[in-house]
Amino acid sequence: MEVSHAIPASMAGRTSRWRRLADRPRAGMARLLDTVRERIESLPYDYPPAVIIGTDLALLVITGAAVIQRHSYFPSPLPLLAMAAAFLPIPLFALFGVKPHPLLLKGSALLSCALFLLQPVSADFAPFVLVLVAGEVAAVASRGITLGFALVAILQLVAFDLAGHVQWGTEGQRLQGLPMYVLGILLGVFVGVMLQYQRRFLYQERENQAIRAGHAADEERRRIAREVHDVIAHSLSITLLHLTAARRALQTDDDVTEAVEALVDAERLGRQAMADIRRTVGMLDTSPALLAPEPSAADIDELVGDYRRAGLVVDYARTGDLAVIEGTVGHALYRIGQESLANVAKHAPGNAATVRLDVSTDAATLVVTNPLPLGPPPRHDAGMGVRGMRKRTELLGGSITAGAVDDGWTVRARFPLKSGACSTITAMLPGMLKTKTQEDM
Repeated sequence: MEVSHAIPASMAGRTSRWRRLADRPRAGMARLLDTVRERIESLPYDYPPAVIIGTDLALLVITGAAVIQRHSYFPSPLPLLAMAAAFLPIPLFALFGVKPHPLLLKGSALLSCALFLLQPVSADFAPFVLVLVAGEVAAVASRGITLGFALVAILQLVAFDLAGHVQWGTEGQRLQGLPMYVLGILLGVFVGVMLQYQRRFLYQERENQAIRAGHAADEERRRIAREVHDVIAHSLSITLLHLTAARRALQTDDDVTEAVEALVDAERLGRQAMADIRRTVGMLDTSPALLAPEPSAADIDELVGDYRRAGLVVDYARTGDLAVIEGTVGHALYRIGQESLANVAKHAPGNAATVRLDVSTDAATLVVTNPLPLGPPPRHDAGMGVRGMRKRTELLGGSITAGAVDDGWTVRARFPLKSGACSTITAMLPGMLKTKTQEDM
């Protein structure tokens, strides 16, 4: 029994050992790839790793082809030295942390091409090393360095061609393949310059996006500040009116029932204000579940009713169809009416207010007026409320005036409606646009 159990145990141990040995190359390759990726990302040139790796692979193919072309010179080590010189910046960066400066790229390319051309072959691939590196230098260096490298590379090819080391055909004529190599170097410079311009435009776009994001965040903060201001000003004003009514009911009439009703209304409005504040703060969250419907022009009736129940005398009248008012315009009308009535309760307590909402086919107009209190006129423009109302109106293309008129204070806001354009077209084409009722008749 003991022997029979020992054999499977040894086999299992041997299997696990072979598995660990097989996993070592895989783990080593993963670590190597991670190191290469980290090295590439630490380069001072902001290009994707795929572009850098693709360029190195192209250089590997070109130098490999140049080495194969020189098989007749075997066992001379010169082609292998030329290939190693082309990749000299890679071990310097990987082992010693030397950044691949454009001067280093230029020197390694010129040295590699020169070593290759010392052993001439027909239809040589070696000058394409200069073509590829010309593109690399143009993508990361200034124009002066780029043009200088291109000129030096062309002069090197001309010198080797005059020496008979740049062969293109079987006849061995000089300057026969040089135009193609020179054109290739110029094309590489052009591609590199385009990459550099693309990188600059990418930087500019990132900066513009950061600026736009900052402006959007500032505007969102201002919008939320206006919402919180409007909600708090409205809730506190109307709650104070209810508390004042309850105090007077207890002090003058000993009417507990009226005082309790006023306190119940104040509690209800306080809870409603808390819900509005939570909804406004919830705008900071992108979750759609936290978003609630915004108040609209149809809620102005309830707004006026709340102030009436709180003891403020409000003469309210509304004309027109509220269905033609868009949600954003209706929300702005509600907030302007809310802020205006809160200012009446704050700056002119005991005075009556007049609210008029007129909706036509081309515009919606809200007018809130109240008598000025005794004493110096209040400076409404110094507060945040009037500025918030102006901002709301300007964003929607409307107009607003707020100030003393005769013996009272008047806030007048007017918003254009898009339905006005439809009505204009309908008036211009009376015979083409007919309702269903007219057709039936």
